[in-house]
Amino acid sequence: MRVLIVDDDDLMRAGLRAVLSSDDTISVVGEAADGAEAVVLVGEMRPDVVLMDVRMPHLDGIAATRELSEVAPAVRVLILTTFEDDDYVFGALSAGASGFLLKRTRPERLIEAIHTIAAGDSLLSPSVTRTVIDQMAAAAPPDPAAVRRLRGLTARERDVLVLVARGLSNGEIAAELFVEESTIKTHMKRILAKMDLRDRVQAVIVAYETGLIRPGGGGPAREPARPHEAGGQ
Repeated sequence: MRVLIVDDDDLMRAGLRAVLSSDDTISVVGEAADGAEAVVLVGEMRPDVVLMDVRMPHLDGIAATRELSEVAPAVRVLILTTFEDDDYVFGALSAGASGFLLKRTRPERLIEAIHTIAAGDSLLSPSVTRTVIDQMAAAAPPDPAAVRRLRGLTARERDVLVLVARGLSNGEIAAELFVEESTIKTHMKRILAKMDLRDRVQAVIVAYETGLIRPGGGGPAREPARPHEAGGQ
C-alpha cells in the first residue's frame, strides 16, 4: 500500500512516517511540504493514499484535493486536521476527500483508517462527523439533480442511506436492519452507482443536502424527496 505524506510541518511528517513504518503492508513513497508539491509527486509516485494536511502554503489541502480528484481520481485522500471545527475540512470533503481524522488520533487508528481508505471505503472521525455534515448541509442548498437521483433509490436503499448519514458502519447498519453485512455493502454499491457518487462521504453529504435526513440527526424527510412515488420501488 503506497502512501504519500503531505504536511508543511517537518516534525509532523517525520512522526507520521515513523507511525506508518510499524505496518509492513504500508510503504511511504514520498513526502510533500505543500499541496503543489503533492500534486507533482502523486503523478510521479502513484500512491494509493495521500495523507493531506489542510493549512499549507502555496496550495492548501482543499485546492490540492480538488486538483487530485480531477487528475488522479483513483488516488484516495485522507485529510488530517488539528481542530474539530476546522472550516477548511468542509471544503475538502466537497473537493473529493474520502474522509478525515484529527491529528491527535491514536497511531493504530490512523493505520486502520489508511487500510479502510485504500480498500475503497470512506471514513469520518466520529468526534467531528456531525459538526462537519451539519454545517455543510446548512450552507448548501439542495441540489435538484441529486434529489431526482434520490428518487431512483428503493425504499431499503433509502433506509441504508439514512443510517449511513447517521454515522453507522456497515456492520451496525446490518444489525439494525437484521441482514448480513454483505447485503449492506451491496446496497451501498447500488446507491453510489445510481446517484453517481464517488464514495460514502459524498453519499452522506447528499443525504443531508437533499433533506433525506435533517441536520442534527433528525428523522428522514423521505416523503418530500419523492412526493409522487407512493407505491414506487
